[in-house]
Amino acid sequence: MTETFAQALQRGIARLEPTQGLGAARDARDILAWAADLAPMRVSLEAKRILSDQIAARYDQGLAERCQHRPVAQIVGTRAFWGRDFRVTRDVLDPRPETETLIAQALGGTPADHILDLGTGTGILALTLLAEWPKARAMATDLSPAALAVARDNAVALGVTDRITLLQSDWLVAVSGEFNLIVSNPPYIPASDMPTLAADVQNWEPHLALTPGGDGLGAYRAIIAGLPSLLAPQGRVLFECGPGQAPAVAQMLKFHGAGDWAVHSDLNDHERIVEGWNFN
Repeated sequence: MTETFAQALQRGIARLEPTQGLGAARDARDILAWAADLAPMRVSLEAKRILSDQIAARYDQGLAERCQHRPVAQIVGTRAFWGRDFRVTRDVLDPRPETETLIAQALGGTPADHILDLGTGTGILALTLLAEWPKARAMATDLSPAALAVARDNAVALGVTDRITLLQSDWLVAVSGEFNLIVSNPPYIPASDMPTLAADVQNWEPHLALTPGGDGLGAYRAIIAGLPSLLAPQGRVLFECGPGQAPAVAQMLKFHGAGDWAVHSDLNDHERIVEGWNFN
């Protein structure tokens, strides 16, 4: 079948609408762009171009996977974050735009020369900060060897492998040193909320990166208890947290010596980031 890009796009939207609703147009465009090895914004410029058999087959495979709720980032293999593309696989959490709030808060303070990223996944936090702060070094940990392999690939792509140490660790167990900035987007979804997650998340993303079980606060407890021994004087810590969790995380920071703390909201006005500093 001879088909133009415009026709293929409309066909893809119609195919995805039953499962993706209003997101169908964006998803079909991104999958078609991936299939044709184009930037997404160029799809409309290629409207009259005829799809090759190879592009059509790749596009149809991508649409089929999206109909099974596979995240687009896993299909195309990357997710844009803070202006850079990061490799994404089923072994890591798909980076969310809300997490850029943590980067904004980190960059709004004094540049750090030694960063610790706990539960790094794709590496977006540590690697973005290294790219923004050329003199910084970082240690990034994860319990999953597969996640660390993805983070390593992303470090290579960004050209920062000489400034990052990737370490397999159960939170702070294998970590030593002193850090000016500690960041983490740990698993925080309560066990009771897991059945309510969208199929894109529940069926395709690693549960290890989504929930610690119980009330969702276990990772914060494990990390915050050990902060005083790792944070340099005048150092800061920044956590991403889930809905309604900011007060509890702030209380933990205060209990373990944070003289000051603040809660920062994301662009949707949800309390997203808890920051602590002036530890004693």
